[in-house]
Amino acid sequence: MSIILFKVILIVLIFLISLGLAAYATYGERKVAAFLQDRIGPDRAGPFGLLQPIADGVKMFLKEEIIPTVSDKFLFILGPSLFMMTALMTSAVIPWGTPVSIGGQNFNLQVADINIGILYVLGVVSLGVYGIMLGGWSSNNKYALLGAIRASSQMISYELAMGMSVVAILLMTDGSLSLNAIVESQGEGKLYGFINVSGMNWNVFYQPIAFIIFLITAFAECNRTPFDLPESESELIGGYHTEYSSMKLGLYLFAEYINMFISSAIIACLFFGGYNFPGIEYLSNHLPQNVMSLITFVVLFGKILFFIFFFMWVRWTIPRFRYDQLMRLGWQVLMPLAIINVLLTGAAITFFGN
Repeated sequence: MSIILFKVILIVLIFLISLGLAAYATYGERKVAAFLQDRIGPDRAGPFGLLQPIADGVKMFLKEEIIPTVSDKFLFILGPSLFMMTALMTSAVIPWGTPVSIGGQNFNLQVADINIGILYVLGVVSLGVYGIMLGGWSSNNKYALLGAIRASSQMISYELAMGMSVVAILLMTDGSLSLNAIVESQGEGKLYGFINVSGMNWNVFYQPIAFIIFLITAFAECNRTPFDLPESESELIGGYHTEYSSMKLGLYLFAEYINMFISSAIIACLFFGGYNFPGIEYLSNHLPQNVMSLITFVVLFGKILFFIFFFMWVRWTIPRFRYDQLMRLGWQVLMPLAIINVLLTGAAITFFGN
């Protein structure tokens, strides 16, 4: 099999997994909400309500397509398309597992192992705000415009703290911006007392402050509660997608769940070892290569599902921030804390070594 054919198959698989998970994340969100509120949740469409996402998708496709006469029609269509495209692009640099062997040739489970992987993710994420801004502005609706302004200022503000939290990780991995290199560095043996545990050299043990900052900023970047002010229904009637219907609205909603999926994958790769797990070195020496690839993929996916559940758990537990509280947290708490963490990390590496 040629490398190009393998990459095409991998891209299609990641695309289908992203869309499928985004669809069933809506089902998971309703079930988690129902559990936390002592309800049943979806249970009519199929056994245990498992066909509910399909019913929702069909409803989105069949709903009437409405484009306001006072809107900028080209930008109105471009907004959700751009937002969905940027959400899907970020998955290209994530290492999904150890290499697979096909016909005696090894292939990485990663679309593109570029040496600026983290920079690519931050750059593409920052482009997503244009999809929101275009949708809000082109709608020619005051509520949509207010939501778009909130979203753009919120995402730009929290991207700074997110970037600074990542700098601390880069200092500990010899400055490598490759996600694959960061994940591999966390698979090395780590000494706990007198036991050398392979696959547990996770960055979260060294950088708990950076992890907390990154987690909070990920909530803000994904417009998730308690940072969902851009679309707060009680104030802005849905925010930047107030005027959208049918699959244009569906693109915005699905892209938010894809962003949550990718954010969970990035958190797992940066702080929780990615596909690494305790004993990975031992199993690698005793199991076939392709079996290990499957195991590492399942391990990474398990970590991703845990963080997706955490996103949902927080949504139905913590109330929404006021806008002034949101901006104060970003600029006066998270940003100074991230800078102090980078300085302390640099000092520790300088005086005590890695």
